[in-house]
Amino acid sequence: MAILKVIEVLSNSEKSWEDATKKAVKQASKSVKNIRSVYVQDQSASVKDGEVTDFRVNLKITFEID
Repeated sequence: MAILKVIEVLSNSEKSWEDATKKAVKQASKSVKNIRSVYVQDQSASVKDGEVTDFRVNLKITFEID
């Protein structure tokens, strides 16, 4: 039986929410092994002078514990 753990991670990108998600998983995988899935819990963006400047995501990353 596998035991899974969930952690919450915040990330941002100037490109897109998808890019912010990919950055979070890539960075988390440097110290967290056996990542199984990611759940985008929340999305937001910063706006300056009527333009979106920053995309932000709040993720839940699920991984298997050895």
